Amino acid sequence: MDKNNKVKNFILDNSVPILILIMVAIMFPLSGLSGDYLVREMIERISRNLFLIMSLLIPIVAGMGLNFGIVLGAMGGQLALILVTNWHIMGLQGVFLAMILSIPFSILLGYVGGVILNRAKGKEMITSMILGYFINGVYQLVVLYSMGKIIPVSDRTLLLSSGRGIKNTVDLTEISKAVDNAIPLKIFGYDIPVLTLLFIVGLCFFIIWFRKTKLGQDMRAVGQDMEVSKSAGIEVNKVRIYSIVISTVLAGIGQVIYLQNLGTINTYNSHEQIGMFSVAALLIGGASVARATIPNAIGGVILFHTMFVVAPRAGKELMGSSQIGEYFRVFISYGIIALVLIIYEWRRKKEKEREREKAIGF
Repeated sequence: MDKNNKVKNFILDNSVPILILIMVAIMFPLSGLSGDYLVREMIERISRNLFLIMSLLIPIVAGMGLNFGIVLGAMGGQLALILVTNWHIMGLQGVFLAMILSIPFSILLGYVGGVILNRAKGKEMITSMILGYFINGVYQLVVLYSMGKIIPVSDRTLLLSSGRGIKNTVDLTEISKAVDNAIPLKIFGYDIPVLTLLFIVGLCFFIIWFRKTKLGQDMRAVGQDMEVSKSAGIEVNKVRIYSIVISTVLAGIGQVIYLQNLGTINTYNSHEQIGMFSVAALLIGGASVARATIPNAIGGVILFHTMFVVAPRAGKELMGSSQIGEYFRVFISYGIIALVLIIYEWRRKKEKEREREKAIGF
């Protein structure tokens, strides 16, 4: 009986990754893609996206759920990249300067986000999503109306023909793949972005170390029970703000890594889906609203982006249109988030029912 329960719990805990794994296993042969092409794509996509996905982990420890507000950090990273491009600072120097410049933007936006989320306890996820839309409006006001008029821009090629506002697309030629190609390495003919992977490994060690610090332990306590934490003398609101600020700062740095890999900024759209796709990838790796680990992030980015690569091609082979695959992967992104939230709520209700039954002696 115990063995059956263990199997049942394992399947329930990992229902999302198992479902995606089955779908990928079906779609990959239909796509007609070679294993070599898939490996090359996955190396690039993992190095490009994993830092951003891991920026979601710390707010989950603090009990704040999935931080859709990482788009605030992404906007900070983009502002920093626009400034660096305007100053024509090239290569690794430009990337590192963009990372440094993104930090004050991200701290400011993260603090604002943390204060607002403290006023919406229990509804942090939907609040962070709406907050992202609001700050996006402020960001667009800055880049579309202020830059070139209030904020001086010396490189006129960045501006729209009116002389005010940044163009839809900013070319990052001077820093494109500066981090990825900094330490060249080939293994079995595959280009390995060594420095980018070192950034990711460094973040893994930072998260492991941070969880053992006093602040990390306070976040865990707050995540488990805010009232008990308050009674123990922990400043709950301050700890929650710290978790959002750290997450936002990491997202800003992650967006710089992401965009230097792409080599271009879509000024008004590059950041918009960052929160949604990062959350979906983390959940696909087996994370939940209340618990997420580094292996969840790594497994999620592999499964999610494997699906991203094979779905359009499988749609084209089956239906004659790659757009079917595009619709499918967007559907999966939103659907997975909905499914995980439903499972989480269902399990929480079941646990409450069991506790109630124990309390009344059944």
